[in-house]
Amino acid sequence: MDLMKLGSKSDAFHRQGQAWFCTTGLPSDVAVEVGEMTFHLHKFPLLSKSILLEKLISEQSKEDEGCHIKLSDIPGGLKSFELVAKFCYGVKLEMTSSNVVYLRCAAEYLQMTEDVAEGNLISQTETFINKVILRSWKDSLTALQTCDDLLPYAEDLGIAKRCIDSLAVKAFKDPNLFSWPMTEQGSMQSPGGSVLWNGISTGARPRSRSSDWWYDDVSTLNLSTYKRLISVLESRGVEVETIAGSLTSYAKRYIHGLNNRLNTAHVPLALMPSEEEQRNLLEEIDRLLPFQKGVTSTKFLCNLLRTGLILKASHSCVSNLERRIGMQLDEATLEDLLMPTFTYSMEALYDIDCIQRILEHFLAMDLATSGASPGLVDEEQLIGSLSLTPITTVAKLIDMFLAEAAPDINLKLSKLQSLAAAVPEYARPLDDGLYRAIDIYLKAHPWISESEREQLCGIMDCQKLSLEACTHAAQNERLPLRVIVQVLFFEQLQLRTSIAGCFLVSDNLDGSRPLRSGLVAPNEGGGWTNSVRDNQVLKVGMDHMRTRVSELEKECSTMRQEIERLGQGRSRWSKKFGFVLNSQMCSAKEDSVSGRHMSSSEKTGGIHGRFLKHKRNLSIDVLLGRFTNRRAFNVSLNTTLNAQPPEVHKESDNGG
Repeated sequence: MDLMKLGSKSDAFHRQGQAWFCTTGLPSDVAVEVGEMTFHLHKFPLLSKSILLEKLISEQSKEDEGCHIKLSDIPGGLKSFELVAKFCYGVKLEMTSSNVVYLRCAAEYLQMTEDVAEGNLISQTETFINKVILRSWKDSLTALQTCDDLLPYAEDLGIAKRCIDSLAVKAFKDPNLFSWPMTEQGSMQSPGGSVLWNGISTGARPRSRSSDWWYDDVSTLNLSTYKRLISVLESRGVEVETIAGSLTSYAKRYIHGLNNRLNTAHVPLALMPSEEEQRNLLEEIDRLLPFQKGVTSTKFLCNLLRTGLILKASHSCVSNLERRIGMQLDEATLEDLLMPTFTYSMEALYDIDCIQRILEHFLAMDLATSGASPGLVDEEQLIGSLSLTPITTVAKLIDMFLAEAAPDINLKLSKLQSLAAAVPEYARPLDDGLYRAIDIYLKAHPWISESEREQLCGIMDCQKLSLEACTHAAQNERLPLRVIVQVLFFEQLQLRTSIAGCFLVSDNLDGSRPLRSGLVAPNEGGGWTNSVRDNQVLKVGMDHMRTRVSELEKECSTMRQEIERLGQGRSRWSKKFGFVLNSQMCSAKEDSVSGRHMSSSEKTGGIHGRFLKHKRNLSIDVLLGRFTNRRAFNVSLNTTLNAQPPEVHKESDNGG
């Protein structure tokens, strides 16, 4: 802090009770009464500096031995006149940013001009203000804070305006340029953590070089002065994000509900504003905040709205905050939307109506910015999008809020339905979140009727449930029977669609036909990798099946050769043992044999036909087993395949 030393004499003033005395060795000949304090002084030092005091003293009766003057309206009161008296007597005095405004206003009131004495107090204070105070950020801020006690004199003299302009100019410059000790790389600090200035502890805390370094400093100003500073900053073309950041910091400092930890750290509990003052401040902050999307964080706006509801802010203030939140609802979190109900009726734990109004503001803005009818939105495009659009993000957020509010036993069914139906149908690619909220509500409200359950489930589209949700819903006893039937029906449709899609992908992997343009390219989604992996597993299973069928064909061929060999061997044995049969007996025997059994070639052909039929059936069964129960399918397949050779041998034995 810069200062200016005035005077050279030692301090000759001392206080006794409610009186000040000057120990110069001469008796006092004038008494100046300021408030409850009386200064016993001498006429000459006062006459030589002040035109007003000279006039007041001369007006006193010459017959009176003593002169008594009252200065009840001097700016700054006792503190100002004490400093002026020391200046008049030439006592050592340090002029600083904390007392220069007192001296300047008192000097103006007492008319301490250059016409009375050279280097008088008015010129001294003006020089110090212009050359020292206005060049320093910290001194300008301190001087501006003292102006609050010296109104309207500080305003009439233009001191407050000059300090505000000085702060506005310096807010976006390097603080090192205007005498503000900043922490640099390698700068020294005292053991207590304060900044060392030329080896001396300044008491200042280390600060960063970020653009918001001045937020906390200007937050020490009162509201009227702070508003003037914000107005000057806006007139100078400061970015709205910067203005909003400063307003956020100012609000957090004085409004309890926004950030209690910061409040208690910055402001003593005894100096905290009352509820009425906080309500007025909150409404003023709402008026000052730029009405633009993204300049203020959604979390801060939600906290501001929540606090406004607690403090019973005006309807216009609450409505403005709801519109602000609605503009950027897609940036909110579930915690931000948990607005407690502050009414005596306590219909519900959370304010459903407030959230619905916020949602309506968002939908109106989204419709205005998109310029398209919601009915024209391509649902497949929404589902296939790699990044969620704002409307789908909001829909997911509302579903999460519904699930959070659903356990409340006081929540009416109509409230839940109204908020859930407010979200456009195209905004939900899947209804899993909505199904979860409905299930939680049904679990917490088991007393509602069957018709009410069907009415509640009517806001959900069973076709937009995932397979996991369908599986859960099919076993959910809390759902109406009609809904469960619908879920099972659409689950079967999804399974058929999935199986058909895998058939197509499998054929394409084999190169039998080109990939359709409707399928997603490998680089267009994370689900492609999983699909390729599943199809590769399926292809391996089909290759294994082909190998098994090939082995069966080889076994069939081997059995055919064995049958032919057995037939030839039987003829040789008959000739060897001399069994001669006439042609009629042989014909009759052959007819009898052919009536009961097929010839070896016919048997072999029949067996081969059955294997080809099994091969076609197994191709389909393998695919179905991939999606239902692979283990049961493998057991069935092995049983079917292993059962064929014994049947063939049995027929061959009978035929042989």
